[in-house]
Amino acid sequence: MASTTYTVKGMTCGHCVQAVSTEVGRVAGVTAVQVDLEHGAVTVTSDGPADEQAVRAAVDEAGYEVVGSRA
Repeated sequence: MASTTYTVKGMTCGHCVQAVSTEVGRVAGVTAVQVDLEHGAVTVTSDGPADEQAVRAAVDEAGYEVVGSRA
């Protein structure tokens, strides 16, 4: 299992949380997505290292922007 936390810009409400969770949850290998709205943090848990480009694309598809990440 691997876990990476991304800082996401622009999330302001419950709909934002749902949109990001849904899109990132569709990335291959992702097993869980936790969103901390207050801090703009999205923690992605996956079977192995998640494809960072795919996670960034999923966040973008939801309408938001990844501005940083840490393992």
